[in-house]
Amino acid sequence: MAQDFERAVASESSGDVAIGTAARTIITSNSDDAIIGIRLANILNATIKADVFITSSASGGSADSYIVKNVPIPAGGSIELIDGGAKIVLQSGDVLKAKADTANSLNVWVSFIDSIST
Repeated sequence: MAQDFERAVASESSGDVAIGTAARTIITSNSDDAIIGIRLANILNATIKADVFITSSASGGSADSYIVKNVPIPAGGSIELIDGGAKIVLQSGDVLKAKADTANSLNVWVSFIDSIST
């Protein structure tokens, strides 16, 4: 069975948005999914700090597990959070979120495999 490669960004009804100080949902998993890439880009002319985390649906809880917390990104710079073939598995109901310490400062691009086949 072929894999279903997808992409996700923060968006709202009017389209894609820059992330600020409120946590924004990037992906809400509706199956077993594998994140294969997360790129964070600072779109401002000053250093920002960013958080990326997963709110887990395990056991009916809502615990946040951080992938990065307060990671500095220089002005106009970007960082890749997953490399070297690493993957992060989301189970149905898990939510990937991101936020920054500055309003409208962060773009997040996520590549993932939807509904991992066995």
